[in-house]
Amino acid sequence: MSRLRALFARLFGWLPALPIVPTARAAWAIAGLAPLALLIAAASPQAWVVAPAAAIALVVLVVLDGLVAGRCERREVNAPADTEVGRPCVVEVHALLRQGAGRPEAALEFDPRLGLAGRAELRLVPGEQAGVFSGAVELLPERRGTGGVTRLWLRWTGPLGLGARQVSQPLETEIRIWPDLSPVRSKELQTFLRDERTGLIARRIRGEGTQFEALSEYEPGMDRRRIDWKASARHNHLYARENESERNNQIVFAFDCGQAMCEPVDGLPRIDRAVSAALTCAYVALKGGDRTALFGFARSPRVMTPFVNDTRGFPRLQAAAASLDYEPVEPNFTLALATLTAKLQRRSLVVLFSDFTDPTAAELMVESISRLVKKHLVLFVTFADSELESFIEEEPGDIATLARSVTADTLARQRSLVLQRLRRMGVDVIEAPWEAITFDLIDRYWAIRNSEAIG
Repeated sequence: MSRLRALFARLFGWLPALPIVPTARAAWAIAGLAPLALLIAAASPQAWVVAPAAAIALVVLVVLDGLVAGRCERREVNAPADTEVGRPCVVEVHALLRQGAGRPEAALEFDPRLGLAGRAELRLVPGEQAGVFSGAVELLPERRGTGGVTRLWLRWTGPLGLGARQVSQPLETEIRIWPDLSPVRSKELQTFLRDERTGLIARRIRGEGTQFEALSEYEPGMDRRRIDWKASARHNHLYARENESERNNQIVFAFDCGQAMCEPVDGLPRIDRAVSAALTCAYVALKGGDRTALFGFARSPRVMTPFVNDTRGFPRLQAAAASLDYEPVEPNFTLALATLTAKLQRRSLVVLFSDFTDPTAAELMVESISRLVKKHLVLFVTFADSELESFIEEEPGDIATLARSVTADTLARQRSLVLQRLRRMGVDVIEAPWEAITFDLIDRYWAIRNSEAIG
């Protein structure tokens, strides 16, 4: 008896090791045979052996079909090394299968920050080369960082479609997810920057700065505050001062990386929308001759870059922005803004990206900004809450909808009161939908810069 068991083990021990699995067609065939077996058992009990024989035959067909399907000679996954958050990213799967394989499918497991909840299935189609099957899936990264493609599953069926071969392998493919810089590459911004520099020559730019450049005769329409009364008295004629336009201003983009900024707006966290807008404005500022830096904080300060002087240092800002993490905690504005104030040695423009849900949560923020605005020019940027607006405008068809609308209206009023407090303190405020934040920020930056209010 023991010799017989050893023989069976030697003959069929390889079956469990084969990566063969039944297909959906085989499952439906088994389900169809079950009523037939009951019918045979009821009509002719002595023929009960037919049912297990049919089941064994079906199992043998599944195994044989899987064996005929052949094996995979080569498989590979191609993915880009870098992509940007919110921008499409294509991952390709290629497999070289023996002749006879049919309906190949693949599945990928990857970091959830790449989108699609960390898993994707795709159908492979024949390529130009015989036996080569290929497929692609488009991912939409949802968060910055490094997302890994960790495992590949591959399955293909035999000619009958009853048995399938299935293999899997671990992967070490990594995709670096950078901030979205599509606004920087946009034709509108590039055209604006090109037109801004058209005709520029190597000379001092006269404007309304603080450094004296020259005297010119006063003409009607000039600002009377520019009249140099002493020079006018000496020459018995009105003269106006022309100052050199200020450049080399310091611009700091400060990011609240706390809980409120981690909340999504139209599919992406607010912090990612803010980073994209800030980097675009930083690029414009570097083109204009100003110096820019990034500062990120949550419970404590996280990132503080040195000031960058020209566009050659822009990749340093991009890398620092990519390292800003998502932290579901309440931010410590007191510590963060006090640290920022201590690091700034001269008057600067501080562009603060933040958000809040109620006046209580914003109280410490307002208090900290009030101390910051005494030494620096502060521009507060927040996203308009489209969800609150939709709740307010919703028709109150029932009690639940009415209660939600009233609550949303109360929150919107409280939010407006906080922004009014900031404006009374001398803080410039931008509140706009995320689509308009970038260019609203650039317009406000140019208005502040041209007014010479930073230095």
